[in-house]
Amino acid sequence: MIPAILGKKVGMTQIFQETGERVPVTLVEAGPCVVMQVKTADGVDGYNSIQLGFEDVKPHRSTLPEIGHARKASTAPKRFTREIRLIEPTDKNVGDLVTVELFSEGEVKYVDVVGVTKGRGFQGGMRRWGFGGQCASHGTERKHRSPGSISSRASNAGTGRPKKGRKMAGQMGNVRRTARCQALVGVDPENNLLLVRGSIPGPNGGYVVVRKSKTRA
Repeated sequence: MIPAILGKKVGMTQIFQETGERVPVTLVEAGPCVVMQVKTADGVDGYNSIQLGFEDVKPHRSTLPEIGHARKASTAPKRFTREIRLIEPTDKNVGDLVTVELFSEGEVKYVDVVGVTKGRGFQGGMRRWGFGGQCASHGTERKHRSPGSISSRASNAGTGRPKKGRKMAGQMGNVRRTARCQALVGVDPENNLLLVRGSIPGPNGGYVVVRKSKTRA
C-alpha cells in the first residue's frame, strides 16, 4: 500500500453524524496522482520509493527536464510532485494512477497532513511570539509594542551579542508544518475528496501531502 497521496486544500465545512454531532472538516482534493517514477532497493537508487505528480501545468510554464521526465510516464508536466519513501517495493508502475480509494478501504482512520503555512510577512514580537508589550502609561512614548531588552554582555559573556534563538521580530509563516493524527471522517471517490476533521496548515488552494498517520493507527 502507498501510504500517502498528494492534494490541494479546498476549504472548511461541516458535516453531521448520525448522532446529530456537528463535525468541522477540511476538504482536500486528493488525486488523481500519476506515478512519475519508481525506485527500488535492488536498483541504482538503493531504496524503495515512488514519485507522485498532481495537477497538470502548461508546458510553457515548465522546464524541458520536467517535460522529458513527465513524458516517460506518458503524461503532462505536473505542478506538484513529491517522493514517498516506502518500506517494501510497490506494485505500481510508471504511468499508473493513485486515487483517494487508497484510503477508502477502512484501514486508515487517522492521517498526517503536511503543508506550508500562510505567509504573514515581517511581523513584530507581539504578533509573532505573543509578547505583552510595554506599559500603556503616560511615561511610555511610541514604545507600546516594543519587545523590550534583547541581550546584555552578562547574558552571553565575551560577545555582547543576542543569544541564538532569541525571540524577536522577523519573518512569520511560510514554513512547513505537519498536522498529526487528524481523524479521517470520510472519503468521496466520485469527487476525489478527503474529509479531514479539524484544520490543516496552509491557505485554501495550497498543496498538501496526506499520509497515513505514523503515530496512531
